[in-house]
Amino acid sequence: MARVRSIPSAELPAELADIYERFAAGYGPFRNQVAVLAHVPSALRHLMPLLMELREAKTLPKRYLEIAIIVVSKLNECDYCVAHHTPFLVPEGISAAGADRLLDYQNHPELDAVDRLVVEYSIAAWTNPHRLRDGVFERLRAHFSEAQVVELTLRLTLCGFFNKFNDALQIDEEAEAAAALAALPG
Repeated sequence: MARVRSIPSAELPAELADIYERFAAGYGPFRNQVAVLAHVPSALRHLMPLLMELREAKTLPKRYLEIAIIVVSKLNECDYCVAHHTPFLVPEGISAAGADRLLDYQNHPELDAVDRLVVEYSIAAWTNPHRLRDGVFERLRAHFSEAQVVELTLRLTLCGFFNKFNDALQIDEEAEAAAALAALPG
């Protein structure tokens, strides 16, 4: 149970209730998270539409986005986010077992060179951003536009925020997310 009360959308002004329900229904099974974020209307008003707009724009291929999110979530040991995002990665060609071992990326049989670069960058950007070398960016530029590099960085660092937020407030995993994860092969 979350450390704060979950606010149902019915208690919110119409504009915020609409954002809440669009996010909860369309982005994925994140109703418990959005119900806690509803305590801060400006967070609900800006974070959820940002995530929906980024998903709709498809600037960054979903495979790389989900790899980065799961890597950061595994680094932060955020079970909530790993459970929610693994089902999004499986259709992108990485098995649930493969997602589970993303941090062991160097010899990972389901990852290609670009996937490995995304994992390497995600680990470095999250754990030691002040020590990132220009060579990593040169390799990223060989595969990604500058907008994609910026979005990759935005999404993996924003993921770290959500990891800490979810864990600090003990947001419960939704039943739909647990069922989707349990239904994955391997």
